[in-house]
Amino acid sequence: MPYPPNGCIRKYRPKPMRLDKFIGNNTDLSRTQIHIAMKQGLISVNGESVSKTNAHINNGDKVIFDRQTIEERKPRYLMLHKPAGYVSANSDSEHPTVLDLVDLPFKHELQIVGRLDVDTTGLILLTDDGQWNHKITSPKHSHTKSYLVTTTDPISESAKVIFSEGILLKGETKVTLPAELEILDSYSARLSICEGKYHQVKRMFAAIGNHVESLHRERIGNIVLDKNLPSGQFRELTDNEIASFEIES
Repeated sequence: MPYPPNGCIRKYRPKPMRLDKFIGNNTDLSRTQIHIAMKQGLISVNGESVSKTNAHINNGDKVIFDRQTIEERKPRYLMLHKPAGYVSANSDSEHPTVLDLVDLPFKHELQIVGRLDVDTTGLILLTDDGQWNHKITSPKHSHTKSYLVTTTDPISESAKVIFSEGILLKGETKVTLPAELEILDSYSARLSICEGKYHQVKRMFAAIGNHVESLHRERIGNIVLDKNLPSGQFRELTDNEIASFEIES
């Protein structure tokens, strides 16, 4: 008999979680504050006051602290329109960081997906879902990133061919992967690349004797910077935007 009868199949049941751990994971209360709140009768589960510090809860239990329901935190996925002057870091001693622009609880847990130089503007993604971050930043997935570039000198038509064939950057041993250059006018272009070498766009133009005056990222994969999102502001990604990176690892 290859399978047990239906009555013998074990159904998966999530393990109970300690109540204080659940509250600590989903609020900014310290463990000491949680235990004090329990003793004061401020915490209830399914309508019953809980005072035991080692109490456990099951999936679906309703936890209330001081008349407020505590909801389980879910992964966050954000789009940020980065202005110049902000660094792509969680903390910095010299410059404000992109996280300074995010007014959310637990923002220190957000990971910066696709960093930009301090003087570069445009699309940055933020998440506390490490697996989703890896799907975007892992070199093996090669998601295309598009930039609007303004240069000091006119952009030669020959740059389109040079970039499409790959170019050897200073200090590198391998040429860049093929890149697509769309010249918009004499001093501006849209460059699409599928890798992320250090200062790559600036170094690519430097390699052909030009200098990047300004750089703005407008796309990562299928996520395009929202034209209605002001500089310095952020919004949640849509379900379709999040799912656009649901590829095989």
